[in-house]
Amino acid sequence: MANLDGRAGAFLPLTEPTYLVLAALAEPRHGYGIMQHVETLSDRRVKLGPGTLYGALNNLLRQKLIRRAGETGNNSERRKVYALTPLGERVLLLEGERLTTLSKVAIQISRRLGEVR
Repeated sequence: MANLDGRAGAFLPLTEPTYLVLAALAEPRHGYGIMQHVETLSDRRVKLGPGTLYGALNNLLRQKLIRRAGETGNNSERRKVYALTPLGERVLLLEGERLTTLSKVAIQISRRLGEVR
């Protein structure tokens, strides 16, 4: 696990869209499903267009954070399905831990500043 952590740590910090794409892939999904789930996860703040999404997917494939996990649909509407690799899972978890730490700091600062006013 230590070797995987070291490799995963090299990808941090993630951009918000990249983190949300990986989070959406906690379950295998096709492209349109990823776009919809990212929008849901972000409370509609992040909306990925097809070009942005497929650029991100190609980068994540190249970095071996995700993999192709088959196809869904019939011959006229075949959709590629993507899933996290073990490295992608570890990156997602480490980034979540990093963001949790930052959130705790933000809460402490908000409380302190709220008391000052």
